[in-house]
Amino acid sequence: MTYDLAPMKAPRAAGTMLRALVALLENGATGPLLADKLLADAGITKLRALATHEPMAVRHPVFDHAEPRAAPYSEAKGRAALVDLDAELVGLRSRGAVPETAADFTTAYVAGRTTPVAIAERALAIIAESDKLTPKMRCLIAHDADDLLAQARASETRYHQNAALGPLDGVPVAVKDELDQAGYGTTVGTRFLGKSRAICDSEVVMRLRAAGALLIGKANMHELGLGVTGLNPHHGSARNPYAPGHATGGSSSGSAASVALGLSPIAVGADGGGSIRIPAALCGQLGLKPTLGRISEHGAAELCWTVAHIGPIAGTVRDLALAYAAMAGPDTKDPTSLGQPAVRTDGIANDSLAGVRVGIFRPWFEDAEPAIVQACARALEWLEDAGAAVIDIDLPELETMRVAHLISIVTEMATAHLLYDRAHRGEYGLDVRLNLALARHLRGFDYVHAQRHRARVTQHFARALAGVDAIVTPTTGRTAPPLPEDALATGETNLPVVGQIIRFAAAANLTGLPAISVPCGYDDAGLPIGVQLMGRAWEEHRLLHFAALIERRHERTAPAVRFRYLG
Repeated sequence: MTYDLAPMKAPRAAGTMLRALVALLENGATGPLLADKLLADAGITKLRALATHEPMAVRHPVFDHAEPRAAPYSEAKGRAALVDLDAELVGLRSRGAVPETAADFTTAYVAGRTTPVAIAERALAIIAESDKLTPKMRCLIAHDADDLLAQARASETRYHQNAALGPLDGVPVAVKDELDQAGYGTTVGTRFLGKSRAICDSEVVMRLRAAGALLIGKANMHELGLGVTGLNPHHGSARNPYAPGHATGGSSSGSAASVALGLSPIAVGADGGGSIRIPAALCGQLGLKPTLGRISEHGAAELCWTVAHIGPIAGTVRDLALAYAAMAGPDTKDPTSLGQPAVRTDGIANDSLAGVRVGIFRPWFEDAEPAIVQACARALEWLEDAGAAVIDIDLPELETMRVAHLISIVTEMATAHLLYDRAHRGEYGLDVRLNLALARHLRGFDYVHAQRHRARVTQHFARALAGVDAIVTPTTGRTAPPLPEDALATGETNLPVVGQIIRFAAAANLTGLPAISVPCGYDDAGLPIGVQLMGRAWEEHRLLHFAALIERRHERTAPAVRFRYLG
């Protein structure tokens, strides 16, 4: 059993020091020498010397496990399936101080205790109040009162006519500003994109709108998704409701924070290297990164094609399952989504794990802060109490996994922004400029070499998952770090902290496998801890089932800052 995942080492830089570092890296004379040093620090030089005999895959390895294609998406069938799923999940109840849920809203509407218009007005008040706090919470970076009230009036009419569209009708949902939403610009966290408003919804937003969701606005994010802290010098950094002086995690920072804050029980996130699961864990919520291609990418910003996933963040398993079911399924406008089997949501509320095997690679599992290891070990015990057997497994070449993922995501992002960089280089945050400049010093053979190693790493995980139903790790190696004052205006580069945060997340992106983060405890400072479960391709329903059993045992506490709609 060999554990080779090494800590990431490099000096931290922010403010003036970061500005100087970027200038040196972008300079034609000094850039190559500095890039060689930084690439070596990141482990890329070492990977260049590591031999592999894998061929260059012509499609993502996860599709080697695809089943016959599912039926095309049907809006009517999708709504009916949501109603059926909601009925199945009635028995799920969270423990502790959870935020208001989708069912709380729809039940109140049916009982006449409130209306969607009143909820929309309250949403506008919460947004305003949250940004009057010190520091400002900055969950959303854009909202449109007229649009939101129009949605609410339509929902209210449906309830009056006893024609609600299902369990998401009238439920507030925030959308990460990486996805198109009609009437809004899509900034992707930058200061220069999104000047024109989107004419059409992305596929995910369209499906949520068809389910009646109240789309309250665009959620903040780490610029380009190229970071895991949530720092954003252009729109202000989203703040962690459990500790507003600490990071939310990223890149779906505003999405996770909006759920923790009580602004929306559900939010849409996107995940290229943990960007759903990391902020969900650091903000004490649930986050699901489905199998690659399970949810359509149509209408999402082009950033990192082979590691990108869209998925939900929510305060409860029930809401997470409802959002997933509404969003998932084939889309003819996204060819990557067409090879999937039917979306399953069965068995989530089952209270037994008899016959289930969960695996841990113990050296990896224990490579986190002691409080995190302790909390995740307790979550394992809860799964055992429900009947699961815990099996020790081996996962070789995790360092190769980390570097192959790093090369894949930064190369694809640099490619996606090649033309933007030429026209707007000075308008990116300094941390993003640094990462894009470094990516431009990679070579074509680095990317091809990484994909060949990727195929082998994916086989390691497939072999492990042939013997277990899920691989369990912490979601992050540390709890939410403080937001440093010197980085708020510029961003920062801090590889040791980034390495701790992303330690367990990148594997699911590189392999394309589904993974979920579930709250399971708190550290001594009261900061949330998440446990991650990674499963076989297309088996999101199993992960939701495991999450429900953990949720039943975990006693949650409320964040320091939380708003309520319903009193």
